[in-house]
Amino acid sequence: MSDLRKIIIDDKEVEADGAMTLIQACEQAGVEVPRFCYHERLSIAGNCRMCLVEVVGGPPKPAASCAMQVRDLRPGPEGQPPVVKTNSPMVKKAREGVMEFLLINHPLDCPICDQGGECDLQDQAMAYGVDFSRFREPKRATEDLNLGPLVETHMTRCISCTRCVRFTSEVAGITTMGQTGRGEDSEITAYLGETLDTNLQGNIIDLCPVGALVSKPYAFTARPWELTKTETIDVMDALGSNIRVDTKGREVMRIVPRNHDGVNEEWISDKTRFVWDGLRRQRLDTPYIRENGKLRKAGWDEALTLAASKIKGASKLAGLVGDLVSVEAAFALKQLVEGQGGNVECRTDGAKLPAGNRSGYVGTATIEDIDSAQMIQLIGTNPRDEAPVLNARIRQAWIRGANVGLIGQPVDLTYEYFPMGDDRAALDEALGRKFKEVLEVPSVVIVGQGAIREADGAAVLAAAMQLSEATGSKLMVLHTAASRVGAMDIGAVTEGGLKAATEGADVVYNLGADEVDINDGAFVIYQGSHGDRGAHRADVILPGAAYTEEQGLFVNTEGRPQLALRAGFAPGEAKENWAILRALSAETDAKQPWDSLAGLRQALVADVPHLAQIDTVPENEWKAEKPKKLGKASFVNAVSDFYLTNPIARASALMGELSGNAKARGQKVAAE
Repeated sequence: MSDLRKIIIDDKEVEADGAMTLIQACEQAGVEVPRFCYHERLSIAGNCRMCLVEVVGGPPKPAASCAMQVRDLRPGPEGQPPVVKTNSPMVKKAREGVMEFLLINHPLDCPICDQGGECDLQDQAMAYGVDFSRFREPKRATEDLNLGPLVETHMTRCISCTRCVRFTSEVAGITTMGQTGRGEDSEITAYLGETLDTNLQGNIIDLCPVGALVSKPYAFTARPWELTKTETIDVMDALGSNIRVDTKGREVMRIVPRNHDGVNEEWISDKTRFVWDGLRRQRLDTPYIRENGKLRKAGWDEALTLAASKIKGASKLAGLVGDLVSVEAAFALKQLVEGQGGNVECRTDGAKLPAGNRSGYVGTATIEDIDSAQMIQLIGTNPRDEAPVLNARIRQAWIRGANVGLIGQPVDLTYEYFPMGDDRAALDEALGRKFKEVLEVPSVVIVGQGAIREADGAAVLAAAMQLSEATGSKLMVLHTAASRVGAMDIGAVTEGGLKAATEGADVVYNLGADEVDINDGAFVIYQGSHGDRGAHRADVILPGAAYTEEQGLFVNTEGRPQLALRAGFAPGEAKENWAILRALSAETDAKQPWDSLAGLRQALVADVPHLAQIDTVPENEWKAEKPKKLGKASFVNAVSDFYLTNPIARASALMGELSGNAKARGQKVAAE
């Protein structure tokens, strides 16, 4: 129930909810209030005092607007609305005083600080500070922390806003960071000098309002004003996080998050943020042809002619869609392969996703439904590794009082859950229960790929849908591949799955599928960006663009189509994926009827209309799958190594180091 109250902010009357803080009410009224410690997604600390405002008729001193609610304000003597001033002489003097105090111990080393040019302290010192300091005492210095290979620390710059402490404990769910000491001796530190053990630690770099926490891999490589910024979509998992890719010349220098309340809020996982060094290494930049068991460089004409002759002469042709492929490239491959009488398959991990039933391979829940859910049932998934940002969202729901149940491998999810067993029998038992208490509350059933890629995957999915129906819950199918939902939408599937598509095929067109074993007899045409497993097995290699090097549509795990934009150009001779397929179609005498990406998109949208609705989640008509007999096996999660799930991540030296560190930590814990 809203509790609207009238207040006057800087001579402007506004209506604000009583539960709002003054800083939020000011923001709603379009009045800027400076802040360092306040962040809308973290708990209130009220310790930087930069957001001071004057409450007329209140105490004779300024009040912290982040820690005072609208309902705490008293009306005037004749019932007039309370008055708040954000630009009075009292406020101005208070802000200047606070800024002077903050800069007593700050080293003022802006020329060598990575935060220079996008630093809150710089901006607010310019806007609200004074141009001198009365302090002549020596500055305090603090030892730097070692938080691991991702976050570099310069703790002398720290202003003790505690944003990093609150983020790691509230959102990431680890209790490694904290503040010790009092007064002059207070400092932010890590418990017993430990490094951070979370997939979300890079977010504290964005949160830090000064240069105390900066990106270690990006350190001293570029200034923000040298970078070209491109807003695009992440493909490291199927969440479709909104990101900004910053490039300098042809090279990607860093990746940072964009705010999108419906998808990733303003967080991204460490793999998303730091995988950019993998875009430079092990790249395919020229076509190759295998002769006498060895690959040799070739020209585009020669490679396309050979590939086309093999495709035309194939007795059984199969096309495979990899995990990082845009919808346009998958659509072009489908047209090419099916035009030659072949089959296309995108479920390369063997997932038993039902073709044509969107409520079966996407579900009916949106990511935002998790926020209001009071019961969340996980089946065969470890969201901490499969979609860390989604896991942080489940954690927020748990903090608000939601119950979480897990049928699957016992794992550390950073929050408490009810372990309900790890095998099919536990799912059967859950179906057999009466769900009176669950029917009353909003709930979500989340089923992972690990649960549905086994032999009885279709039965597990049907059981999950049955459970969802019995409890009145919404269903979410949590994918691990960014391309999967889009490829399912365009129908890139073969009846009988991967085995039916590839068994007995004498020519396989592999579009970036690096996690698949292809039978020895087949002639393999590999199109992709990195020299990974797929390229090692190939007879012809056609070098394609990576996700930052071409425009493309990606449909995320909730079924939301999003547009990725090009931030740079592919290296060497590599071309955009749809263009390679278009050129190849002309060689196979079945020329595709488009010459541009816009033409391809028109054909795509004519075929699948909902792909035109960028950034909206279409409602899926509920069609429950027929119940089938469940097997006996235990659930195995889809992701065993978070850092090495795709060719770009495997090419990244940093991801390799993080994977090694995670394994070493796991062994150390096991040995204790």
